[in-house]
Amino acid sequence: MKYSFPITKTSNPKQKPDPNNLPFGVYFTDHMFVMDYTEGEGWHDGRIVPYAPLELDPASLVLHYGQEMFEGLKAYKTKEGKVQLFRPDMNAKRTNNTNDRMCMPRIDEELYVEAIKAIVNVDKDWIPDAKDTSLYIRPFMIATEPKLGVAASSTYKFIIILSPVGPYYTNGLAPTKIYVENEYIRSAMGGTGFAKIGGNYAAAMIAEKKAHDMGYDQVLWLDAKEKKYVEEIGTSNAFFKIDGEIYTSSLVGTILPGITRASMIEVMKDWGYKVNETRFTIDFVYKAAEEGKLEEVFATGTAAVISPVGELSWEGKKLVINNNEIGELSQRLYDELYGIQTGLVEDTRGWTVPVE
Repeated sequence: MKYSFPITKTSNPKQKPDPNNLPFGVYFTDHMFVMDYTEGEGWHDGRIVPYAPLELDPASLVLHYGQEMFEGLKAYKTKEGKVQLFRPDMNAKRTNNTNDRMCMPRIDEELYVEAIKAIVNVDKDWIPDAKDTSLYIRPFMIATEPKLGVAASSTYKFIIILSPVGPYYTNGLAPTKIYVENEYIRSAMGGTGFAKIGGNYAAAMIAEKKAHDMGYDQVLWLDAKEKKYVEEIGTSNAFFKIDGEIYTSSLVGTILPGITRASMIEVMKDWGYKVNETRFTIDFVYKAAEEGKLEEVFATGTAAVISPVGELSWEGKKLVINNNEIGELSQRLYDELYGIQTGLVEDTRGWTVPVE
């Protein structure tokens, strides 16, 4: 490898959780990757150390002005015991796009991927091998300069932590219930909707709480200006199969350019589907349902993978999709994606990256 990092092993290894009973994002492995940035010096001192609390000055800029970013990807173990990642180069590119928007320093994309491979290799024994499990990888960056005043930090930390996980939704591939939000907004043109930052999710919590209180799993966001154009579902990109064609929101700066989204669009096109990346209204979706043309709705994302939608609720009008059952395309996409990620399906596109 071009990059190598010193490793300090933990003297107190944790007990690994039951791979057959893994909630999402609760358990963390023994080690983490840490690297520092200093203005004028760049990124330096990348290292793997025991997982532990961070020490931050109370005046650190991240705590007051929210200058931070994060990513998410997964590591998988094949039936032969090999460890592999899924398109980590795409996460590296998206990281730098986010960093540009947040006035944070770019990171060399090869260094980024090598750091991920290094920490995963150290804690590869934590990768669960039960069905529908994986090792979730959370790279993130925070502003650490102690200063009160709205300005970009001169120092940062880049950290990678790992978490063995089961399905994001506890019911796995069971169809979810989605509430169409028409009061609050997640992002607007010119904002940070395309960036992977905590502020986007913090602003969304009130709508998600409202949806959960009404018995729904997630929120489908509409555009900020007219409250009529479909955007994305909570932490995932939204897809609609209408009269044999696929519809998903175009990347106009208000939604996250999902890596799973891009991958599944390519797969569906290869399968012969017409995929429309465009602006379309929630009224268009409901009209298609009334005409019997709405066949499936599903969400895609690193955490959720493929998540079928069984019910939509918009302005008091409930819409049951595909008899509240997983659709044929949703199941086929899940089998294809998870199969590639775990080595059960041949990767003909060069998407998987081995961890050595």
